[in-house]
Amino acid sequence: MKLRSSQWYAGQDRNAYIHRAWMRRGVPDDAFTGRPQIAIANTASDLTPCNAHLNEVAASVRNGVYEAGGIPLDLPVVSLGETQMRPTAMLWRNMAAMAAEELLRANPVDGVVLLGGCDKTIPSLLMGAASVDLPAVVVPGGPMLTGTFRGRPLGCGTDVWKLSEEVRGGTLTQDDFTRSESAMIRSRGHCNTMGTASTMALVAEALGTVVPGTAGTPAPDSRLLQAAHDSGRLAVEMVGADRRPGTFLTKFSFHNAIVALAAIGGSTNAVVHLLAIAGRLGIDLALDDFDRIGSRVPVLVDLQPAGRFLMEDFHRAGGLLAVLREVSDLLDPDALTVTGKPLVNYLQDAPVWDPEVIRTREQPLVTEGGIAVLRGNLAPDGALIKPAAASSHLLHHRGRALVFDSIEDFHARIDDSDLDVDADSVLVLRGCGPKGYPGMPEVSNMPLPKKLLEQGVRDMVRVCDGRMSGTAYGTVVLHVAPEAAAGGPLALVRTGDTITLDVAARRIDIDVPDDELARRAPNKTTLEGFAAPHRGWERLYVDHVQQADTGADLDFLVGSSGSAVSRESH
Repeated sequence: MKLRSSQWYAGQDRNAYIHRAWMRRGVPDDAFTGRPQIAIANTASDLTPCNAHLNEVAASVRNGVYEAGGIPLDLPVVSLGETQMRPTAMLWRNMAAMAAEELLRANPVDGVVLLGGCDKTIPSLLMGAASVDLPAVVVPGGPMLTGTFRGRPLGCGTDVWKLSEEVRGGTLTQDDFTRSESAMIRSRGHCNTMGTASTMALVAEALGTVVPGTAGTPAPDSRLLQAAHDSGRLAVEMVGADRRPGTFLTKFSFHNAIVALAAIGGSTNAVVHLLAIAGRLGIDLALDDFDRIGSRVPVLVDLQPAGRFLMEDFHRAGGLLAVLREVSDLLDPDALTVTGKPLVNYLQDAPVWDPEVIRTREQPLVTEGGIAVLRGNLAPDGALIKPAAASSHLLHHRGRALVFDSIEDFHARIDDSDLDVDADSVLVLRGCGPKGYPGMPEVSNMPLPKKLLEQGVRDMVRVCDGRMSGTAYGTVVLHVAPEAAAGGPLALVRTGDTITLDVAARRIDIDVPDDELARRAPNKTTLEGFAAPHRGWERLYVDHVQQADTGADLDFLVGSSGSAVSRESH
């Protein structure tokens, strides 16, 4: 087959000379004649600590590409560090996707290996790769090893939320909390709970974009380097077979990803990412598909935040393929992977080695624990809740709203001893959606009022138009759409209104007559809390971002432009 890169390198004219000459830095003469050029899209960065080890992974990919006859090319791409970036890494997911897409299209590459780990890096790379539609395979960077403190394991993220609440509730000293800090992050790698990073790595494998059996391999495990080597070889094979995302990713692939998301008890953040990836491929995936396909799938993985164990235990117990074998009857048997073979072909020899960590179908952690999609007059376009991480007694609840107009308003008042709140109250935080914040931050799992923590309360119903960390837990209704800043009813809620949550009925409502809601207008404080950037990426983002129910992509980035080469550069 004729390689895409030959449009740069083939021929004897001045432009071909320039393209070859500037790349001729120790490579063999035949590097430009029939050898696939494989980009290694690398999100390694010291400011993305979960991805800092990816240069080592990239070296193994290079070896695999060379072994298979290709030419490996390092391509640093935008790296988004979840724990460091303000106001939220989600603000730049679409920018990172756009940059990756444009770099792949503009350069003489025939295929790409995508290296990601931290929450937004795998989604952004998959969005970009889907839009340029070159052969692409993902190598997830893997979770960190389990840290321990005072003899017990620490789940990064999840135990941050737990321990910080214990400090506020007076059951843990500040000194002990600080001492746990150095014990939590034990090794290289991303979060070791079923947070968004672990979720997206596993879901990417279920989708078909990762070599089966790779996702979930701990970052320090030498088997990750072996998988990276194999993925480099595979990328060359994929170019020869013209195996592009658009040729093997279908709606059935997303069906399998949704089943996997439910069975692992994965992060709600996967919903906005899968919707956005599907949008780049032109696949008709809707919010209700997550409820229809996944909501009644049993949660089989006993992992924080929904359970007890951590990712190192999950890998030891058999990993994703063992989970999928338990729910194989729910999977689409024809959905393909990057290898060209169906995902289900890899499940025959995938036993569960530890049934405490990975439960059997007959003894699930939660019988029906997939993500539930709620609708009602408070969320006409939908909202999400993760029942597996919620308190069962709160899944049907009526309570009086306590409204916060911004995250700053929340922080200023939540620990006020005079705050008019009780355990039945519903905490409402608005102005945290894609447009309003901007970027839809992970603030929906609001800390509980200090005075209630001191009384022993550990969960309350919370409602927000933002997101929450995949490592978080609680009875949280989030991704409310439309968001307050886009004219959603959340902007009209007042403190004292009654809110009804009924997860079984898939409802979230405010008990206010429609005609009264129609007469209300957002208060001045609410409006002043919405983002109003004047320039730069934030301005472009706010002007063009879509709502959470369709993936929060930019309207002009939905779809693809393919890999066609544009005009010559000289």
